Amino acid sequence: MNEDHNEASVEDDKVNEIVRNGPGGAIALAGISTAIVIGIWFWFYFAVFLLRGVIQ
Repeated sequence: MNEDHNEASVEDDKVNEIVRNGPGGAIALAGISTAIVIGIWFWFYFAVFLLRGVIQ
């Protein structure tokens, strides 16, 4: 039982270290995804809407 407690303690320390580092990867992934979506939107705007000209 003592070994199980030590293993759980080591695992808890690993989890605490990960949590202490923060969500940097998730924020980076969200930023990259947002940049890609905005880039696609601008491409669509310039390639489709501006090439058609003014609609009257």
